[in-house]
Amino acid sequence: MRVSDGQAMRMRSWLFAPGDSHRKMEKAAASDADVALFDLEDAVAPPAKPQARAMVHDFLAGSRAVDRARLWVRINPVDGPDALADLAAVMPGRPGGIMLPKASGRGDVERLDHYLSALEAASDIAIGSTRVIALVTETARAMFTTGDYAGAPRLVAMSWGAEDLADSIGAADNLDADGGYGFTYRLARSLCLLGAASAGVAAIETIQGDFRDLDGLRMRAEAMRREGFRGMLAIHPAQVPVINAAFTPGDGELKAAREVVALFAANPGAGTIGHNGAMLDRPHLARARTLLAQAGE
Repeated sequence: MRVSDGQAMRMRSWLFAPGDSHRKMEKAAASDADVALFDLEDAVAPPAKPQARAMVHDFLAGSRAVDRARLWVRINPVDGPDALADLAAVMPGRPGGIMLPKASGRGDVERLDHYLSALEAASDIAIGSTRVIALVTETARAMFTTGDYAGAPRLVAMSWGAEDLADSIGAADNLDADGGYGFTYRLARSLCLLGAASAGVAAIETIQGDFRDLDGLRMRAEAMRREGFRGMLAIHPAQVPVINAAFTPGDGELKAAREVVALFAANPGAGTIGHNGAMLDRPHLARARTLLAQAGE
């Protein structure tokens, strides 16, 4: 049975930890992050990758089965020389999922699916049970394929990246004069959000590099949830509680959503309903249901 959606898992916070640091992997696993991401790509220098693969495998293998669902691995790009070695090393440890960096389109996810199916079979893992999140804007080419992921196997979430994109296009910086992302990177964020909505998977906001600015992180995370993102990547354990709080609907929001659902349930034939001085229509109902689903109701 193949993974078709991300409804069964929480995806608010995704905390990176270098795959060559047992201490940092332990801290990530012990945190309140919904997903701990053990990194074999950017956080590990090429000479250290073989040792990091073995360390990630051993950490996964030594973890309780109930915990491994939230222990994921970022491999190297699927079109490069390291991805297969990464997967062959870590899949016997039964990670909950794989982050695919520098995805150029649906074809990369399908290729990863083939690799995972073979390795799941070899490790007696249920075929299709390993989930995938794709980083979909890290190259100039990838910007043109963000809408191609509908129906991609195993895919439960999509995220974006600004640092690798800047490198890809030869930019000196990815920030504007006010300290926010420049137009190209705001476009990447929007394309990720629209692509994820088109594919029916969760959109996940990229990292905030300044892990000490927790107030700025809170404001940004709250703004991203309003726009439609369902979670955010993190690079430090201190960021996790802020992200979790920002992407958790508040009691007032949930109460209002329940009221909207109840109103339409009591008036099943109505296209619009007046409520608290406003006119509600079917899109309001859809948003209310989505909010309640995020809270597990």
